[in-house]
Amino acid sequence: MQVVNHIRSLIENGTLQPGDKIPPEREFAQSLKISRASLRTGIGYLAAMGVMKIRHGVGTFVADGPPEFGKTSLSLMSSLHGFQSWQMFEARIILESHVAALAAERSKDEHHAALAEEVAEMFAAFERPTDYLIHDLAFHRIVAQASGNPILAAIIETITSALYDTRRKTVEQSIDLRESAEMHRELYRAIRAHKPQEAHNLMEKHLRLAQIAQGMEQPKGRKTASQPPAKENNGAVKES
Repeated sequence: MQVVNHIRSLIENGTLQPGDKIPPEREFAQSLKISRASLRTGIGYLAAMGVMKIRHGVGTFVADGPPEFGKTSLSLMSSLHGFQSWQMFEARIILESHVAALAAERSKDEHHAALAEEVAEMFAAFERPTDYLIHDLAFHRIVAQASGNPILAAIIETITSALYDTRRKTVEQSIDLRESAEMHRELYRAIRAHKPQEAHNLMEKHLRLAQIAQGMEQPKGRKTASQPPAKENNGAVKES
């Protein structure tokens, strides 16, 4: 949070502008008097929120049009009301499949370039699951922006922020990163080719596979419902 608050102050006072590159990791960590590991965690959080953009081998930059800090956190609401994993995925499948179709209809060259960059970063990050997660979420954020509907994009942004808070705790256990990257590449190609139905179907397939894969990432001893309750023959509901 020290990193988050420091960068927030630099943005608010105009020291950092959209597109600016932040100082090198060693130099920045020394100036904040924190460890480089803590700095990377803070930068990763900001990147997942869409405030920073990490370019592998190039550096970390302030993203254009950062979202507002202090927006209500869906993860906090989840803790308060007990949202289940399957409920989050059900919402994502309904929303993001249609958003992907809109993106295929309305996306522009700049969206295609941004999606291609995130796919390339995902393929380069198989050995760094936390970094992979940042580019994964950035990809979904760009798809939402490409839909041309700022209301849907704002909803996806809220969900994306909440997903990072929970997924970063388990992503190191992920075993499907290559398959996930391939799915993102197929989805990018469908959007670039302006094929709405194909984009819709690929997004739905991707999210259903992700739901299964992420259900296997939970720490030992911790169980969360990753599937909706199953109905028995007599109509009673049985928790999965």
